Amino acid sequence: MKFEKFMIGTAARTGNLLNISGLVKDTGISQQTAEKWLSILVASNVAYILKPYYNNILHRLFKTPKIYFLDTGLASYLLGWDNARVLQNGAMSGALFETFVIGEILKSWTNSNGVTPHMNLYFYRDKDGNEIDLLIKRNGCLYPIAIKKHINCSVNDIAAFGQLEKIADARRGDGCVVCMADDVFPITSSDKAVGVRYL
Repeated sequence: MKFEKFMIGTAARTGNLLNISGLVKDTGISQQTAEKWLSILVASNVAYILKPYYNNILHRLFKTPKIYFLDTGLASYLLGWDNARVLQNGAMSGALFETFVIGEILKSWTNSNGVTPHMNLYFYRDKDGNEIDLLIKRNGCLYPIAIKKHINCSVNDIAAFGQLEKIADARRGDGCVVCMADDVFPITSSDKAVGVRYL
């Protein structure tokens, strides 16, 4: 019963900063047990821990990782979202969409690179509210990805990409917004919107 509560608590936090103490409080287990159970979910590829990107230059960044419950079908079941229409309009639809996109990118990245994906994938969030859902670091370059559950993408969706100019240890590569659009189209000369079906 406690493990089931732990699974529900983990699913409810998908796409959010990892709060072990919150899981401990919700399930009535010890911190050590929560950490062990979480490591089992990660080792089983049920959950994924996305680390924040930061360096010594950037003192105002969050250093807490984010958690993703990668099996969105199981997460929906555990949370009681029993049909697609309810899920589409539910309070967690955005978080589950982000989780699905992260999962698809992880699979593609692993299949194409043959390496452990967490070594090169990060997110960015600072205390001023700027956030980039996913950063792919490759060959000294950071490629920003925003994930938005809407169709009409604009420069507002990539406003946080400009924060990467403050990072001295990496260049800023081309970025994209993964969204619900039916196609791929440019937002700026270096950033584009990409429909989720292209993942």
